[in-house]
Amino acid sequence: MKAPASVPPAAASMRRGRAGVRRFGLFVLAFVVMGIVAIASLVRFTGRVERAEAPPERAVADGSAPTTAPSGLVIPVQGVRPDQITDTWGQSRANGARAHEGTDIMTAGGTPVLAATSGTIEKLFDSGDGGHTIYIRSRDGKWRYYYAHLAAYAADVREGMRVGAGQHIGFVGDTGNAGAGNYHLHFGVARMAPGERWYQGTPVNPYPLLAGRGANR
Repeated sequence: MKAPASVPPAAASMRRGRAGVRRFGLFVLAFVVMGIVAIASLVRFTGRVERAEAPPERAVADGSAPTTAPSGLVIPVQGVRPDQITDTWGQSRANGARAHEGTDIMTAGGTPVLAATSGTIEKLFDSGDGGHTIYIRSRDGKWRYYYAHLAAYAADVREGMRVGAGQHIGFVGDTGNAGAGNYHLHFGVARMAPGERWYQGTPVNPYPLLAGRGANR
């Protein structure tokens, strides 16, 4: 009986090489499969993220330059010109129970609301009268700007944040006592004394500041 022939060194080396290639190929295949599984999991996770429903009409500011009144204030509703604003200061409200202390700017629901000037958001407040509201104090602390009946706040708006003139802060709506479908921004301005809080101050007529008549501030 003959003894088995020994394997030549060169052939053994080739076999070891082929085995190494197979192991490397299996490693690469496993890595690719793991990557595909990870990506699929990420897609599934992203798909489950809930997104806030956009307000009606327009969902975001369109990037156009804001309109600035001669007083230096930005018209606080995107796309509205000074000559399109009506003076509603002092009009009767609540069947004569009170006088209107602001200017109503009529426009489509969901239109972006812009900061009239730079300052700090002092309060985000929901009330029966004003609905979703924003109170912004000017940088010098002497003025307070009030935005009411908003459909929603802009995504990044929060109390204590600084805003620049023309920055998108909310959307025109009909919340509070505006009346269903009566879309408009109630814009108010108040002169603030030292120590007065966001809900205080002496209201002044915003119309001259927005329409360019009697624009001293």
